Amino acid sequence: MKQRKVPIRMCVGCRQNLPKKQLVRIVKNKDGDVSLDLSGKMAGRGAYVCRNEACLLKAQKSKALQRALECNIDEAIFIRLKDELPEEEEEDE
Repeated sequence: MKQRKVPIRMCVGCRQNLPKKQLVRIVKNKDGDVSLDLSGKMAGRGAYVCRNEACLLKAQKSKALQRALECNIDEAIFIRLKDELPEEEEEDE
C-alpha cells in the first residue's frame, strides 16, 4: 500500500516546519476579517501557527502574522485569537 504524503507547513511564530495537522490556520477573508480556521478549509489568505500561545505572541511581536496575511491586525484581534486557540494536543510516541 502506498504511503500518503504528509503536508508540511511553517509556523509563522517559531518558523518550524511541522505537519499541517499540528498547526492551526489563521485566515483573512475577502472582507478583511481575521479569524481562526479550525477546519483548514475556509476561503481566504491563510497563515499557520503552532497550537500554543507562545508562538502566537512571537508572531505578533515580530509582525510575522501581519506580513503573512498582508494586513494590519488590531490588538483586540490578537486577544480574541489567543482566547480561541485550541490547546496543543499531546502525542503518544
